[in-house]
Amino acid sequence: MEQYYGTGRRKTSVARVFLRPGSGKIEVNRMPFSDYFGGLVKAVSALEPLRRVDVAHRFDAYITVRGGGKSGQIDAIKLGLARALVNYDSDLRAKLKPAGLLSRDPREVERKKYGKHKARRSPQYSKR
Repeated sequence: MEQYYGTGRRKTSVARVFLRPGSGKIEVNRMPFSDYFGGLVKAVSALEPLRRVDVAHRFDAYITVRGGGKSGQIDAIKLGLARALVNYDSDLRAKLKPAGLLSRDPREVERKKYGKHKARRSPQYSKR
């Protein structure tokens, strides 16, 4: 059985996406997509690469995602799907690249510094 793979990362989330020819079923961590994200409106944006190249009904997607929160996981899945589609057909790159779906978002959480409450938040200033 042929299978196409793509890895997506965002913040501390890592998504492994496996695309197999099928009817459009999407599973995340062995749960249906809608159950895993439980009505989260932003979750639909994770499927943007499939809609962009109009192949949502031709593939089943099996996704394992770890780390981070739901928002980071959604963006990781989006990148993983786009990379798996390029793995399937490199001609699809021309549609996905201009939409920014093949770019990894490099932003990470800034580390906390000593003497500060958070990364940049200083203790309250007292004049006297």
